[in-house]
Amino acid sequence: MGTSYDAKDIKVLEGLDAVRLRPGMYIGTTGIKGLHHILWEIVDNSMDEVTNGYGTKIDIILYKDGSVSVEDDGRGIPVDIHPQLGVSAVEVVFTQLHAGGKFDNENYAHSGGLHGVGASVTNALSEWLLVEVYKNGTTYKMEFESKEVNGKVKGGVPKFSLFDTGVKTKKHGTFIRFKPDARIFESVVFSFDTIKRRIKELAFLNKGAHITLTDEREGDEPVKTEFCYSGGLIDFVLDLNDTKIPCFKNPIYIVGSENNIDMELAFQYTDGYTDNVFSYVNNIPTTEGGTHETGFKSGLTRVMNDVARKMGVLKDKDENLKGDDFLEGITAVLSVKMQNVQFEGQTKTKLGNPDARVAIEHMVVGELNKFFDISSNKTIADAILKKALVAAKVREEARKAKEITRQKNSIENFNLVGKLSNCTGRRAEDNELYIVEGDSAGGTCKQARNRHYQAILPLRGKPLNAEKKRIDQVLDNVEIRTIISALGCGIGDDYTEEDLNFHKVIILSDADQDGGHIRAILLTFFFRYMKELITGGHVFIGMPPLYKVYKKDIVEYAYNDDELDKAKAKVGRGFDIQRYKGLGEMNSEQLWETTMDPKRRTLIQVSIEDAAEAEKLVSTLMGDAVEKRKAFIVENANFNREDNFKIN
Repeated sequence: MGTSYDAKDIKVLEGLDAVRLRPGMYIGTTGIKGLHHILWEIVDNSMDEVTNGYGTKIDIILYKDGSVSVEDDGRGIPVDIHPQLGVSAVEVVFTQLHAGGKFDNENYAHSGGLHGVGASVTNALSEWLLVEVYKNGTTYKMEFESKEVNGKVKGGVPKFSLFDTGVKTKKHGTFIRFKPDARIFESVVFSFDTIKRRIKELAFLNKGAHITLTDEREGDEPVKTEFCYSGGLIDFVLDLNDTKIPCFKNPIYIVGSENNIDMELAFQYTDGYTDNVFSYVNNIPTTEGGTHETGFKSGLTRVMNDVARKMGVLKDKDENLKGDDFLEGITAVLSVKMQNVQFEGQTKTKLGNPDARVAIEHMVVGELNKFFDISSNKTIADAILKKALVAAKVREEARKAKEITRQKNSIENFNLVGKLSNCTGRRAEDNELYIVEGDSAGGTCKQARNRHYQAILPLRGKPLNAEKKRIDQVLDNVEIRTIISALGCGIGDDYTEEDLNFHKVIILSDADQDGGHIRAILLTFFFRYMKELITGGHVFIGMPPLYKVYKKDIVEYAYNDDELDKAKAKVGRGFDIQRYKGLGEMNSEQLWETTMDPKRRTLIQVSIEDAAEAEKLVSTLMGDAVEKRKAFIVENANFNREDNFKIN
């Protein structure tokens, strides 16, 4: 080929150049999630100060110029000269990857940060960054900027070295303000609601921590919210169960410490049928669970079976109840603080440390035995055991219902003739399933689709609300069985990604009250019994247009009221408007052009970014607390807004 390949061809990226060249390696994405990631890195550093007992407050401010600041009352970043690098420790923290005080256990007993990557990555991906350190009775200051050097933009370049401003202060801690670089991110607009959800979670997890969020971006008066929970995890569980009926008033709360692993646990049972266990390691959500969750569940099972025998609920001849029996209806929050964390799983949110399972199980068994030894707590034990016994009685029925998926007359073999209009493509990763409201819309979709990779499944009635029913009752519903059969991947513990027939599952319903209800019911079913379908990125909401604006041969479609004004302006004077009340009002050509053509359609991917918030949202909208549901809908519902389809 004649092309030389010498030492000169090996590129060495200096300083923070690698971060700007491949930001996805450090923050996952340059989309809105990555934008918030660089904020979390700074917030997590402040929270590490609070968690380790060096501070109590964190203040976050969103400014009109697009920048954001985080201030804590911790010890303040060290300001002395680094012995190896010859510059201030502040400069080292913000310009060197893998530099920080968290590589040993002398400064931090445990940390939720990325071990020295965070602050420097935030700096590298910012247009500018300012840091002030309040220490030794004075204020230190340093600034960084992104600037062009030899035709290339370099991030995180010191504007000047750290200096003592001479401004005396009684404060202690660190103030950091930065502006994300619009050349890196798809959007540089922070979401108030996203930040609010995360800091609320952090406030629950860190009892007594006072966290404020102030938004100065719009209007004359700033919007301010603050969180501080003296009850910590107890308050967290009560908040999660706000729309449910508890089996006993106060959550069970236990703490323990063993082999440098600290545990906090709070849980309460409700009249629901699903288990909701939320676990965290060093404030990081472990949405895939892990060894700490395993330790909790096995410890709970051991203790409750022992209690059942002591109370005579189980006789000598009776078998122990299963772990699942003691999980039905539970809402639990488990927070673990530990060193040398090992994460596993596709998204690195599963704890892998074997010692965590042993320690957590031992602590749970010891502390729960103490709890149930107290005579006044026997009524709580009785409530839990009654619920577990009911769960055990229907366990066999539920198991048999799941067995339907493996037998000759299984859900997979459920008669789909006349229901599913399948596609001809054999590559599941290319195939799409449109779940459509009603036969009329289904007929139009069948005519409009690309038969090679688009399948159509019309619903002929409303599926069952899975929030209010056990799994065996859910599987008796014809519409639910049809959906499971079409997908082919099984449900619950039997879910198998490799057997999924369609890698895009698109809910397509009318933009009215009934359509919104069907969307909510389907999302509830997926969330409760096929959560991996959502976390795997397979569930989407189709967005049919609400309006057609036309004049002679000029046609524009609008998907919401804001787009309607733009469409009117494009078409010009003398236009007519057609308001679509349902999918059936469009002909097949219009439906393909606006809603099904991958080149022109709008799909909203359903995601779960905050499992605890998603749980509360689903139970509020689909549970039995009517007044709370009405209040939520009045405040939030607008089924034409894209962001309302994301379970964030």
